[in-house]
Amino acid sequence: MKQILSVGIDIGTSTTQVIFSSLSVENTSGYFTVPKISIVGKDILYKGEIHRTPLRTRTLIDGEAVREIVAAEFQKAGYTPSQTETGAVIITGESARKENSEEVLRYLSDFAGEFVVSTAGPDIESIVAGKGSGAAAYSEDNGVAVVNLDIGGGTTNAVIFDDGEVTAKGCLDIGGRLVTIDSSGRIDYISESAQQVAQSVGVQLRQGDAARIEDLTKLCDGYAAVLEQFLGLSGKTALLSALKTPGSSDFELHPKLRAVCFSGGVADFVYGTQQEPFHFGDIGVLLGQAIRRSRIFTAFRVIGAAETIRATVVGAGTYTTSVSGSTIDYSDGLFPLKNIPVLRLDGKEQAACFAGDGSVLREKLEWFLRQNDCRNAVIAMDGESDPSYIAVQRLAKAITDGADSVLSPGEPIMIVLRHDMAKVLGRQVRALLADKRPVISIDSIIVQQNDYIDMGRPLMDGMVIPVVVKTLIFG
Repeated sequence: MKQILSVGIDIGTSTTQVIFSSLSVENTSGYFTVPKISIVGKDILYKGEIHRTPLRTRTLIDGEAVREIVAAEFQKAGYTPSQTETGAVIITGESARKENSEEVLRYLSDFAGEFVVSTAGPDIESIVAGKGSGAAAYSEDNGVAVVNLDIGGGTTNAVIFDDGEVTAKGCLDIGGRLVTIDSSGRIDYISESAQQVAQSVGVQLRQGDAARIEDLTKLCDGYAAVLEQFLGLSGKTALLSALKTPGSSDFELHPKLRAVCFSGGVADFVYGTQQEPFHFGDIGVLLGQAIRRSRIFTAFRVIGAAETIRATVVGAGTYTTSVSGSTIDYSDGLFPLKNIPVLRLDGKEQAACFAGDGSVLREKLEWFLRQNDCRNAVIAMDGESDPSYIAVQRLAKAITDGADSVLSPGEPIMIVLRHDMAKVLGRQVRALLADKRPVISIDSIIVQQNDYIDMGRPLMDGMVIPVVVKTLIFG
């Protein structure tokens, strides 16, 4: 068994957090079968403090200050960047829409080790938070559809798990810091979404006015009503559409949705933690109380969260990494690779390749590279569970013919398959190329068109490759 040190760094609208965890990787097959390498254990080693996300202005994250926070947490935990092998840096919520999010990631580059993901976007945040909260595990253990609502400072990320599998994800501009109050008790900031909701409930909010609990309670009840619409408890209005976060998926309700879980900084107040209304200088406490009063609490089974405010960072540190199958093939010296866009072939395109026709792949790859202004892409398809040797030869020829004429010299041909056939396919492609360019062929990974993937250095004596699949980068 091998232990992998994973780091999770979450830079959110309100808070910045760091955790370290240990992932246990082991060969779970028998002595006389093909090796099957799996992640068999996830243990949190260190949970850092919850820091207020430092900002230079209302729209600029202070990258240098964030770096100081992360450096201090590494020191407290007793680890160095060179020890981390996987994990994720996730800029979430409204912070992902700050003007300098990519600059902040550059400040953190020396803490990312050789294989830490720099990623953001409402869809992946929803999934990561739902895993970190325990909603995904509850769904799988109990065979029930569960929605996780991760309510932070700027957004509410939602994901539905059915038997542990993601069936829907979405995001709304609903959060605890969309109205802030200064130390004198006056309104310091009002977001656009807060103004829209305030108008819908007949409340007038102006910057500089005294913060009235009655008005802000009505505002939060309005936000809770939008969440009720979102979960199908009342008819949808134009306000629901207006609060949809840019870049998020359309949220499709599961017909058997029965349970709800809450995470994020507001979740503690949804679950009943008591605090003075403006203790944090925002509406987070009032929003949590409003959701607790809403029909969400009576229409669904409310389950406790394993993590609330730390759900995203726990998910980032422990649930972002998977491992490839063990029957894989690759050229040496290529890893780690980061942010490789995915070009996925559909069933008809895959069938053409299995018939030996590389023209479909060539045309699609040329188009994809132009559209994405990139030099390379992962060629992804399902593959077949038990292909004949002749079929593999034809597929290898189609991939070689289609990709070799399009890619620049020296660029690797990268193949990701769902079914276990990567080793034989990779060797066939390498033979056809006669070492003209590198090849990576891995399987047991499911990706979709426009995903991005990271591949780390091979583990377990080179038998598997750690992989992170990212649904959206920077929204």
